[in-house]
Amino acid sequence: MKSIYLDHAASTPVHPEVAQEIMNVMTNHYGNASSVHSFGRTAKRTVNGARDQMAETLGCFPDELVMTAGGTESDNLAIFGIASARADRGKHIITSAIEHHAVLHACSELEKQGYHVTYVPVDHTGLVQLNAIEKAITDETILISIMYGNNEVGTIQPIEEIGQLARSQDIIFHVDAVQALGNFSISCHSLPVDLMSFSGHKINGPQGVGALYVRRGLHLDSRLFGGLQEKKRRAGTENMAGIAGFSKAIELAEQHLTERREEDLMLRNTLLKALEKEIGSDSFIVNGHPTEFLPHILNISFPQTDTETLLMNLDMEGIAAASGSACTSGSLEISHVLQAMKLPQNVLYSAIRFSFGLGNTSEDMEYTAQIIGTILRRMRNRC
Repeated sequence: MKSIYLDHAASTPVHPEVAQEIMNVMTNHYGNASSVHSFGRTAKRTVNGARDQMAETLGCFPDELVMTAGGTESDNLAIFGIASARADRGKHIITSAIEHHAVLHACSELEKQGYHVTYVPVDHTGLVQLNAIEKAITDETILISIMYGNNEVGTIQPIEEIGQLARSQDIIFHVDAVQALGNFSISCHSLPVDLMSFSGHKINGPQGVGALYVRRGLHLDSRLFGGLQEKKRRAGTENMAGIAGFSKAIELAEQHLTERREEDLMLRNTLLKALEKEIGSDSFIVNGHPTEFLPHILNISFPQTDTETLLMNLDMEGIAAASGSACTSGSLEISHVLQAMKLPQNVLYSAIRFSFGLGNTSEDMEYTAQIIGTILRRMRNRC
């Protein structure tokens, strides 16, 4: 039986060159970067060298990158850190209804602490409207947090316009760029952003490592206390091997950016055309924006069936897909993103997210479409 992994938006396979980099660090360097002896200095050089490489690729200064344990911590550090540091200026935060749960749950927790959060709506394509954000701004607004590209339907948000609006109002702007990294050439200094979150395991890097870009001169309160690492912004011994692997993954992603985008678009189009041939275009619905989308994410509803049944049958055939974000796919809850897009019930309850990446082929897409056709026909015959 074939084994096809189509859940790259949840986590990606580690690139062989990244794995080699990690193994080299793990087997040859084991000092603590905070130690003053030669082993510690070697570890410090490894961490700083990786940070320098990341900064060069991401278009920022090395001291503007805070190393974290992943996208969730980066989002939390940005939101809680600014909420605490700027509480004297106001307690109002603006975000969207379709953010990752790392943002939504952080905002929910802040509401329990007396903060006011406005969750701006999106249209039926998952797009945030700039005027909705503008209308939500008050004299108390201290932070706007909007993701670059949605992790469930792939819709790309107008980050440039939102950032310019935020700067004109002296409001801090945070962007969750976890899914965008590797799909766009990101220059932090060229964008009107103050904070930007990244994660290693979305770009063929290791799990458990990420970064938060913090514009130079911007203060945010730390969430972890202990040592003085990361310029007192994130206490704890640095994940040296993970950081080195993350740096290599960012380097490779930038080198192969155009190639990767073209490959993902080819895989997306191949799957859609194969589905049209196998089950007909009237048997499925593509969710998300028709033109402004991340190429590696394709969200499709199959109204003839339901999400759980189709996912289970795909898994039995060796095909891994998802019902939505990685954090909720295990529970098969109805996607908050699709609900916010106000899609019909039959679309909500039959959505599958396919996400592509390293190792996938056009043959995989055609085979997946054939299996879906077989599953749907089998289900019809049972009725």
